[in-house]
Amino acid sequence: MRLAVERGKFITLEGLEGVGKTTNREVIESLLEARAIEFIATREPGGTQLGEELRKLVLHEHDQMAARTELLLMAASRIEHVAQVIEPALAVGQWVLCDRFLDASVAYQGAGRNLGTDTVLQLHKVVGMDLKPDLTLLLDMDVKDCLARMVARGKPDRIEREAHEFFERVRSAYLERAQQDPHRVVVIDAAQPLDLVRRDVQSAVDALIAPIVCN
Repeated sequence: MRLAVERGKFITLEGLEGVGKTTNREVIESLLEARAIEFIATREPGGTQLGEELRKLVLHEHDQMAARTELLLMAASRIEHVAQVIEPALAVGQWVLCDRFLDASVAYQGAGRNLGTDTVLQLHKVVGMDLKPDLTLLLDMDVKDCLARMVARGKPDRIEREAHEFFERVRSAYLERAQQDPHRVVVIDAAQPLDLVRRDVQSAVDALIAPIVCN
């Protein structure tokens, strides 16, 4: 008789542009490697061949795009991503570390584009998208500081060129999601010195790892 494989854990990184998601993804990757946990790292929009093409459409190739079109393209990328990458990995016991997921659509399309949280969640329900992360790390920072980092980085994409008020709505929506689901969403103060951000990220991930190690 084949023994059941324990399902992998799903970790997502969220936050505005410039909060340090890439740096902290690397922190998590190093931690999982040190704990000998098999994992894959991926991103949204993207993660699959189709998803990467949709990413180009959303972020780089069309300056003018209806808000609902943007939402539907993000959802299409996510459907493909879950079916082709995330679910297969979790099913064989791999952990998945993803740069952005559904919370990003709630924040950016729901709040930033003023489509509403219900619109985003209802769309995902209709298409059978019920996957929920085990842990979401929300890297939070004041909008003006995020915008300053984006300017310093140069070559902003279509969404990064939005106005300050857009990102204030996005940030507020993210923090509201954290309040609604505090057991899943851990808010990290990304304005802290890097060593303190790293400490908080490691602490949150270790809390997810600990029960598995103990068993």
